[in-house]
Amino acid sequence: MIAAESSTPLPADWRDLFALTKPRVMSLVVFTALCGLLASRAPIDPVLGFTAILAIALGAGASGALNQWYEADLDAKMKRTANRPLPGGRVDRTTALHFGVGVAGFSVMLLGIATNWLAAGILAFSIFFYAVVYTVWLKPNTPQNIVIGGAAGAFPPLLGWAAATGDVTMLPALLFVIIFLWTPPHFWALALFVKTDYAAAGIPMLPVTAGAKATRAQILLYSGALAISAVAPWALGLTGPIYGVAALALNAVFLALAVRVWCNRATAPEQMQPEKRLFGFSILYLFVLFAALVVDRLVLA
Repeated sequence: MIAAESSTPLPADWRDLFALTKPRVMSLVVFTALCGLLASRAPIDPVLGFTAILAIALGAGASGALNQWYEADLDAKMKRTANRPLPGGRVDRTTALHFGVGVAGFSVMLLGIATNWLAAGILAFSIFFYAVVYTVWLKPNTPQNIVIGGAAGAFPPLLGWAAATGDVTMLPALLFVIIFLWTPPHFWALALFVKTDYAAAGIPMLPVTAGAKATRAQILLYSGALAISAVAPWALGLTGPIYGVAALALNAVFLALAVRVWCNRATAPEQMQPEKRLFGFSILYLFVLFAALVVDRLVLA
């Protein structure tokens, strides 16, 4: 039990409840889900489309809240997360649990009623996968946690597409694969320069268990696989040249940065500029790639 819980916490402020939803992560979820919905080119009422994205955002927020509820003790041990609402004593664990479960249930029902139950079922599974499979099982037990757990963050474009169309085809499946393969190099680049935090919390992230050299090699390997998957929609004729050119350019930069990470031999965080550059670019990469997909699909419709 974390020390902050030994005293009675103050009533939760709405900003603390909002922080439980991991807003930065949610913004990426909303964006990729919206891109999946728009890329489907399916006719959908704007109000229902907005409701679908809202439900997906709420589901992602619920996952974040349940993750923080379960990991409150671990968060208290890491500098990067020590000031989150739970370890900071601003929200108690019961409130966080009820908030997470309640929002999760509401988001699934809202999506099912507003669009279809296939999308609602995928959303329910994605919440379960992140909150239980990744948070409870994978993260504390295996250095491959972020590889398998990356599936949790790969669902949003699939959800957006399914909400608009009621089905899942090759293109949304490839979008899922792109985010799935993007997650390890993105997250391991971060993990390399916050390695001490994970070690202090006893979390078996790859840099902690296998070392920096092996992690950098894995980053390069997954970056190559990511490049292939990102170009695949264009190569298979599912998208046009706007997306194709963007995918080629973005992955050329991503691979170049991954090679620099692989060549780096530094162990001190302040010497890990290549890792920090890759982490920063990886976020821009996903936003630009998915934006190019939407432009390509709508322009060439």
